Amino acid sequence: MARRKKTRPAEDVIDLVALLPWYVGVVLAVAAYLVLHRLAIAPMTAALKPGDVGAAMTGAVWRGLAGVGQYVLPGMCLAGAAVSAWRRRTRHALVENVTRSEAPGMLDNMSWREFEMLVGEGFHLQGYSVAENFQPGPDEGIDLRLRKDGETYLVQCKQWRAFKVGVPVVRELYGVMAAKGAAGGFVVTSGRFTAEAETFAEGRNVRLLDGPKLERMLKQARAGVRTPQAAASPAVQAAGSVRQNASPLNPVCPKCSQQMKRRQATKGARAGQDFWGCVTYPQCRGTRAVEANA
Repeated sequence: MARRKKTRPAEDVIDLVALLPWYVGVVLAVAAYLVLHRLAIAPMTAALKPGDVGAAMTGAVWRGLAGVGQYVLPGMCLAGAAVSAWRRRTRHALVENVTRSEAPGMLDNMSWREFEMLVGEGFHLQGYSVAENFQPGPDEGIDLRLRKDGETYLVQCKQWRAFKVGVPVVRELYGVMAAKGAAGGFVVTSGRFTAEAETFAEGRNVRLLDGPKLERMLKQARAGVRTPQAAASPAVQAAGSVRQNASPLNPVCPKCSQQMKRRQATKGARAGQDFWGCVTYPQCRGTRAVEANA
């Protein structure tokens, strides 16, 4: 999705603070005021020697800048905190509206920015740490960066009402994931995916979420039920990002039909032995034995 260009350095400060929780922005504002105010009211040292004139003038300049900055910088921090609080409230309201409404087309009527915020909040409710991409310049198509259990996941959002998301979008994300060493990725759209895109994603660590799946995910998140994260693939292992043993040949869970990953028992009679465990553990405790030639 398109990124707006910054025209003033102050916008960068506000946007940076807005990425933090609102109360952190308030703390930064107070801290900035106390530090700069202390500098602004520091007594001026008289220049007793000709060589001290330069230092005295430099001190006077810094005090003048601090006198202005003690109000400007805290103001920018408070503005960023206000933006952060507004975004948090907007995200919550978007999830509430989508999950409670029975009217069709809720996702289609959103702006691209609202859709991106909705998707981010959906992942946040599922326990991911979400970083939205507000930076200018090339973003390689990545709209959200997720963190969970020490792993990074990349998200592309496509609010395409009239078109289906094709395989080039999924292939592009898969390439960026390998380059960045991400453990998995998600392509989320308010519309649908082509059959070729769905075929390409099969057996890879890319999950495709269309409009109906996104709505189900949001409802599950509000109810406290978390969906499984994208499983890691051999391509990502080659990048050195994922330590777990994942493969397109991994079996499916006999209980919930999700992908399984190879684990090692740490206690009990089978301590030290490998087995297949469901990726949604501890929500699902399905297991399979590892074949002798696996």
